[in-house]
Amino acid sequence: MIDHAHDLESVRDATERLLTAVGKLDNASVTESSRLPGWSRGHVLAHLARNADALVNVLEGRPMYVSGEARDADIERDAPRPLDVHLADVRESAARFQDTAAVPADWSRTVELRNGITDSASRVPFRRWAEVALHHVDLGIGYELEDLPAEFTERETDFLAARFTGHPEVPPTRLTDGTRAWRTGREAAAADVTVTGPPADLLGWLAGRRAGSALTVEGGALPVLPPL
Repeated sequence: MIDHAHDLESVRDATERLLTAVGKLDNASVTESSRLPGWSRGHVLAHLARNADALVNVLEGRPMYVSGEARDADIERDAPRPLDVHLADVRESAARFQDTAAVPADWSRTVELRNGITDSASRVPFRRWAEVALHHVDLGIGYELEDLPAEFTERETDFLAARFTGHPEVPPTRLTDGTRAWRTGREAAAADVTVTGPPADLLGWLAGRRAGSALTVEGGALPVLPPL
């Protein structure tokens, strides 16, 4: 069962970890490229702030974003700001998210995210945790997938494996880190391909952060995953 209160604490911890790390940068560093194609570190920080506000909208029953174009325009507008403005925005938007989540509510209700995707409100805090944790890695400032909490790595792997389950372009695939195993891809009685590797590398491949060169593949080639 999803424990939204636990996940909100994890979001708080992940946000403080990110803010502490980013606080050691300077204005020039914010303008440098992140690990996400076409995005500077400023783009990543702007996205994190606007995503927190977008999830406030979700929890309060409004559209997550006015439109995809408006979302992109807001990130482009905010990306060039100096470091102190980014830090304040990430901190204040994170506080707004926590304050909204603290209001008594039916956490079993269904909410709508982007592109018509729906989910239980109870999963929204974990979705925010994923945003903060993975984008901290995307900043390229010394925090790696291996540094993520083991609980997060396992749960995000669960989430992403489920996301690709039934996808017609992904062959039936078994994933394993040697201890745990997941199934993903097209439904079939047996997996065509088995992909094995360390937890961080499995997550990195599923999340589009690593090409999968550290993974071992049996039964065929490493599947090509569609973009998230």
